[in-house]
Amino acid sequence: MTDLTRRSLVGLGVALPLLGQFSWANAATPAPPSRSSPVRINYNESPWGPSPGAREAMRQGIELCGRYPYDAQYELIDVFAAQHGLEAGQVQVFCGSKLALQHAVVAFTGPRSLVLAEPSYEAAAEAAEARGVPVHNIALDARHAHDVDAMLAADHAPGLIYLCNPNNPTGTLTPRSDIERLLKHKPAGTVVLVDEAYIHFSDAQSCIGLVKEHPELLVLQTFSKLYGMAGARLGLAIGQAALLQRLEVYDGENVAAAPTLLAALASVRDRQLVPQRKADTAQLREQTIAWLGERGFRCTASQTNCFMIDLRGPAQPVVERLAKRGVLVGRVWPSWPNWVRVSVGDEQDMARFREAFAAVTAG
Repeated sequence: MTDLTRRSLVGLGVALPLLGQFSWANAATPAPPSRSSPVRINYNESPWGPSPGAREAMRQGIELCGRYPYDAQYELIDVFAAQHGLEAGQVQVFCGSKLALQHAVVAFTGPRSLVLAEPSYEAAAEAAEARGVPVHNIALDARHAHDVDAMLAADHAPGLIYLCNPNNPTGTLTPRSDIERLLKHKPAGTVVLVDEAYIHFSDAQSCIGLVKEHPELLVLQTFSKLYGMAGARLGLAIGQAALLQRLEVYDGENVAAAPTLLAALASVRDRQLVPQRKADTAQLREQTIAWLGERGFRCTASQTNCFMIDLRGPAQPVVERLAKRGVLVGRVWPSWPNWVRVSVGDEQDMARFREAFAAVTAG
């Protein structure tokens, strides 16, 4: 919906009835799982879940569940847009950024192709293949970054070029200069989608600011990763209003749940949440990578809450042996059969990972 249309549903200037009453900082974090529980470091989820403030917002949001939460959604859009120097019409809410990605594939490909890296997040390719759209898989370069020049050469007029940056599963960054070069030299009519699901963990500059000058750039962000809301399902699509309207042909009135929206508001207003979780994740990640390096295992240069380990042989048997010891790690990508992805859990998770990994790779 356009900025005016979306507001007309509830009237301009409507305020959230409960926001001013919330005490965001008083919710306790639940106790960690016992040692008998499996270590789940396989889906890039946050080991900490929603922040204390977001948990309290969710509880308060239950009171609003008898009504459609349009006003909460518009409030989130306004706050996020103001924080990033955008207009409200340049931000759209989705029930998870995966949904926005799938809609982008539907909107911008067929018969024109999809171009993406390999390995990378598979949802875009899966959506394209389900519709018979040609898919060009381009290997990451020697830095494990997107090979922008090869992506440009893959098709003279693709419908969509997809970059996950930082990349899943490698956790590696593609330099901002490469993305800007891609935007400069891409064919007219080709949409570039930069998926920033993991941007909050990294030192990289977001591409959100580039949407003002690039009408065919779409940026996605999510609350599933650093914000710890994977089970609450909320993502944002950022682009010029005309581009977002092309997504809405396949979406209609896409409204998230009231508790989810209020939790997102609490999260983006918490100035300490991103830097604290970023630092905690980096410390645990680098400790684990250093431990693996001491034992002769090479890892990707990750800036996210996951990394990949070169096992120097087939990775799937190691995944299965770890699972038998109660440690669940990520799957194996067919193009990298000797590598396995590991998500960063909390301190207890990573200690149990090291114990199990040492046992299954001994000798």
